[in-house]
Amino acid sequence: MDAELSQRLTKLLDHVDQWLPPAPVTVDWSTHVAAIWQRHPLGGRLVPVPPRDAMTMDDLLGIERQKLALLDNTRAFLQGLPANHALLWGSRGSGKSSVVRALLNSLGGEGLRLIQVDRHDLASLPMLVEQLRHVPHRFVVYCDDLSFEGNDDAYKALKSVLDGALTGPPENVLLYATSNRRHLLPESMDDNSGSQLVGEELHHGDAVEEKISLSDRFGLWLGFHPFSQATYLEVCEHWVRQVGKPGDWDDAARAEAVRFATLRGGRSGRTAWQFAAHFVGRKRLEEKH
Repeated sequence: MDAELSQRLTKLLDHVDQWLPPAPVTVDWSTHVAAIWQRHPLGGRLVPVPPRDAMTMDDLLGIERQKLALLDNTRAFLQGLPANHALLWGSRGSGKSSVVRALLNSLGGEGLRLIQVDRHDLASLPMLVEQLRHVPHRFVVYCDDLSFEGNDDAYKALKSVLDGALTGPPENVLLYATSNRRHLLPESMDDNSGSQLVGEELHHGDAVEEKISLSDRFGLWLGFHPFSQATYLEVCEHWVRQVGKPGDWDDAARAEAVRFATLRGGRSGRTAWQFAAHFVGRKRLEEKH
């Protein structure tokens, strides 16, 4: 009987073990500068990660105004001065995510610590923020490619942390997000049915107000837009020189860069980097044969 009970308990523990969180990893913020937040049914945990690359602000061309605004806002935050949550919105591949990575490389030595939260883990964002409240470091909590569908309630946790809870976010935490949408939530024609014109003022209906109110909680909006051809070629030249040899950038490379962007259907920093990798890699292979 004891053997049968022991066997049943072992099977039960095997099933329970699948629901237990992984063993916690200690994040030493005196040495680690970045981590990712992983939600779990029983809570969540921070996992330290090294910076993805050594990209600096000088590597990002064509977005000077956005870089300066984000640097100033973050430096103010690191020095304990008033600063805003930031929404970086705009066209794909235009440098939104890259500028956040470069920000960490530039300001990690000044005390910046970065935590990335996946959109699907936002429901546990209040738990993460509370964990950081009394940690003696200053954190930017970052969500990349943020957007919500019409039936997605995860945005409510984000709204609460940004400006809706009684306690508010702690003074050592800022939220930065990137998105292709300026208003984060999808908008439809039906949303306008509750809007009305009162005198000369447009009063939005509840649906529109709900969707605008989320992005309104970010005090700093930075728009990122497609590059002009001149800017695109400048970025192509920068990356070709970075990953290749000084003589790789010439008139032939310039013409091929234009064709590459035409085939991709747009000009952006991402397209420029992809062209440089394609062009330099192929050139080195040809030199070997």
